[in-house]
Amino acid sequence: MHRWPRGTASPGGLYGHPMAHLLLVEDDQAIGRAVQAGLTGNGHDVIWAHTGRDATTALRREEFALALVDLGLPDVDGTDLCRRIRAAQPACVVVILTARDEEIDVVLGLEAGADDYLTKPFRLAELMARVRAHLRRGAASPGNPVLRVGDLEVDTSARRVWLAGSEIAVRAKEFDLLVRLASDAGAAVSRTDLMSDVWDENWFGSTKTLDVHLSALRRKLADAARACGTPAPEIVTLRGRGYRLDASTTGPATR
Repeated sequence: MHRWPRGTASPGGLYGHPMAHLLLVEDDQAIGRAVQAGLTGNGHDVIWAHTGRDATTALRREEFALALVDLGLPDVDGTDLCRRIRAAQPACVVVILTARDEEIDVVLGLEAGADDYLTKPFRLAELMARVRAHLRRGAASPGNPVLRVGDLEVDTSARRVWLAGSEIAVRAKEFDLLVRLASDAGAAVSRTDLMSDVWDENWFGSTKTLDVHLSALRRKLADAARACGTPAPEIVTLRGRGYRLDASTTGPATR
């Protein structure tokens, strides 16, 4: 495991972007060096773990804002490592780097806890843009710090969610997705707007990541509603238009 020396950037980072403590898990030396140099050049503090074992050790010692994880590691499966990161540090944004171009591999990574993915080979500039977007959105809060939709309460400052007083554990991107929908509760939000506002305004390719996160968020809201005996807020699919967050499950919905 290699630690890159801390840079001399100000707390605000270089180029006006926030400096963050990042974990890079990559066994390919050329890719690892290039990614690490790009991240530190943008003012971030980076720990580069060459194996899943090194990454697990780093997770026990330090907290990270974001982790970049190669799925094809020599000692562990990258999806298993995603689960470890999610369990150890729920607030950490996880972006998987994969040479596997089958959609099922991407879906398995997302379901294991990843928030986003990039398929190799990728442009370094695109990776840097994704990292900046995730860190910026993770730190930002709307003008109204607490959003309420029926019995659902979303605290954007503390990044916590409650339903009828019971807290719901959500992943980083599930939280951002819920904030976006709750900010316009009762109104239609297009898939394009959700991808742009929650992931990346320059996103191209499959939007399967959105489908996986919506499915998980719906399941968590429904499970919480059953547990506390209150109507569940519902993410309604509007065919051809997008999605809408309603206060409860009153009335029919298309899934």
